[in-house]
Amino acid sequence: MVRFRCHGCGAEVDAGVRLAFRCPNAGAGDDVDHVLTVATEAVAPPIGSETDPFLRYRAWLSPYRLARSSGLPDAAWGDLVGSLDQALIAIDGSGFRVTPMADRRPLAEALGLSGALLVKDETHNVSGSHKARHLMGVMLYLRVLEAAGLPAGDNLRSRRLAIASCGNAALAAAVVARAADWPLDVFIPPDADASVKARLSELGAEIAICDRRPGEAGDPCYLRFREAVAAGAIPFGVQGTDNGLAIEGGRTLAFEMAEDFRRIGAAPDALFVQVGGGALASALAQGLAIARANGLLPALPRLIAVQTAGCAPLARAWQRLDGLDLETAARTRSAFMWPWETTPASLAHGILDDETYDWWAIAEGLRASGGGMVVVDEAQVAAAHRAGRAHTDIPASATGTAGLAGVIARPDAGKEIAVIFSGVER
Repeated sequence: MVRFRCHGCGAEVDAGVRLAFRCPNAGAGDDVDHVLTVATEAVAPPIGSETDPFLRYRAWLSPYRLARSSGLPDAAWGDLVGSLDQALIAIDGSGFRVTPMADRRPLAEALGLSGALLVKDETHNVSGSHKARHLMGVMLYLRVLEAAGLPAGDNLRSRRLAIASCGNAALAAAVVARAADWPLDVFIPPDADASVKARLSELGAEIAICDRRPGEAGDPCYLRFREAVAAGAIPFGVQGTDNGLAIEGGRTLAFEMAEDFRRIGAAPDALFVQVGGGALASALAQGLAIARANGLLPALPRLIAVQTAGCAPLARAWQRLDGLDLETAARTRSAFMWPWETTPASLAHGILDDETYDWWAIAEGLRASGGGMVVVDEAQVAAAHRAGRAHTDIPASATGTAGLAGVIARPDAGKEIAVIFSGVER
């Protein structure tokens, strides 16, 4: 049995009996920050020798533990991962593999940094960003439910998948859904890149263009997504509030980084991470804490969340949290997190979520690591993108290099700094 627990209200869900996506008490109007997370993490899980992170870290993942506790052998997990991997290679050109992290000395020197600048390159991952990690974790959970014949999997194939995204997450969802031969509805904004729309169509996704409606607060794509889920669709997105398992899939990125830090002998002083809806930062905060608890890290790097001045709901929440208890904050969400009042705008358009849906888990990670927030201006966003393209061979977009904009804003954050480039230039 694998149970999930809501960090806001304490409700528990048996992941084999009921879909462990959204807290059953969410939507009750109680102002609680309802998010499901694994109730009990694996104890001293082994690390495999495989290069596919969903095989290498399988013992760290709740879908694997659910598979084993439901009677499926280890080989069955290998078959589930392997069949999806082969389909991903056929569809997208590559499957999941551990991605490289290296000290980018020319980039550090160009920015005037005297110490190491470690860059994790996610642009060659499935669909060109880290987003597919999140969704692979969700898909493996769905496949385990089917393979084990668990109650939560009843009639799953009669339901479509749904996601709200402006680009990278939509493409990731479409690739993984196509690999699993599962129909997908994608809710995107009118200004989504034409190449993204074309690729979504190639992958067989059903596209819904979502305009902003007068008097309506919040991201219209997310609002239409919520309507689809209410009508029966499976939430196949990266907002932890709607699908806590999406955060868990992203932890594989943190586990890889923890292994890399161990190889070089120390964690960096600071890890800068770009934040939109918050899935990436939430996954890193949780994953690094788990790695620390299991002896992979001697200490946590200070997590520094980066948002743009054009849309910074997490930074606003972080200021309001100053000195307040996080448990109390989880029960009064609207006092800290609400939709950005003006239409978001930035060159880093992939992190312009009206809300940071996973704000609470990020705040917990910032506090636990002694980190904080930085809000960057458009000049810093553009400078980070130019520097990243000029001084590395990583083809990252402005969204993908937005964490580096935080380094430009805070060059004194430490002698050794780490960032993630995620989101290929399209």
